Amino acid sequence: MSPSTFQGLWLPLVTPLRDGFIDLHALRLLAGTYAEAGLDGFVLFGSTGEGSLISEQEKILGVRAVREAAPGLPLVIGAGGVDTLDLCAALRRMAPLRPEGWLVPPPYYLRPAPAGIAWHYRKVAQAAGGVPVIAYDVPARTGCRMSGETVGALLRDGDCAAIKMCDPAALSDCNVQGVAPLLCGDDACFLDHFLLGGAGAVTAAAHIRPDLFAAVMALARSGREAAARRLFDPMRAVIDLVFAEPNPAPLKHFLAGQGLIAHELRLPMTPAGDELGQRLVAAVARLPTPETVRMHRDIPLGAGSGPVDEPECVAGGHPQPLQGRGGRNQGRIGHED
Repeated sequence: MSPSTFQGLWLPLVTPLRDGFIDLHALRLLAGTYAEAGLDGFVLFGSTGEGSLISEQEKILGVRAVREAAPGLPLVIGAGGVDTLDLCAALRRMAPLRPEGWLVPPPYYLRPAPAGIAWHYRKVAQAAGGVPVIAYDVPARTGCRMSGETVGALLRDGDCAAIKMCDPAALSDCNVQGVAPLLCGDDACFLDHFLLGGAGAVTAAAHIRPDLFAAVMALARSGREAAARRLFDPMRAVIDLVFAEPNPAPLKHFLAGQGLIAHELRLPMTPAGDELGQRLVAAVARLPTPETVRMHRDIPLGAGSGPVDEPECVAGGHPQPLQGRGGRNQGRIGHED
């Protein structure tokens, strides 16, 4: 698959759980709902998907469920570990999943030097057997920070097809240096990333309002910075709350309140508190309505000197385009329905 595939808005899908098992029915409903929301692809079993706590067998069933519900969207699957050779063996075992890419961080905890990082990704690329590898720079979780020079070398050497960066300073530096394809992994940097010409983003907060993120991306790409900022600025409070407790706990609390999933994480991850959940709901209610988002997105550029006047953002009620389907979700791993 061409590196140009790794552009646009990608959703790192949460993994619904019920009574300790993957809720396959809920996973299908989520995938089908978000597939209609203007996304460019899904990332499964990354940090937001609790991937380090999901077994290989569960991943196989989960990928099958998502493909059934959203057959037209490309899938990237998270894979990581401390031991490079163990990770390579796992990639070979999971090769039948045939993802469009693997999202792979440096080894956790070890904090290898740049030469060790290069060796890690060279081995991973060999084990991937032609499936593109996206390097995942997430120092808050791995303890390892990759420089622009390091990620540029990974792209030039062909071991990685794209880079997802979660450190704001490093992301900005790589954008300035023209590192590409570059995926934004820090939701708060979403707008600035696209204004600087970034290729795409993997955005957890898009679970809440994918229409708003898609519109902001389109406006930024077309040079409509003022309109993009009007839409995105109210989302900053939501993003702060989404990451106020370890991800994906706040997101799962919100989605459970919408009837889309059960309010459950896999231990040692624990659910977000109700007080945070209430604050998140209140912040979402203050976002621009879907109608306001459409007005900003659809107003054409004016002829001649510049854009036409922009409408004001008007928050309203409780804008939430995602709705649960069929009441309480049922279904567990191993029990297809």
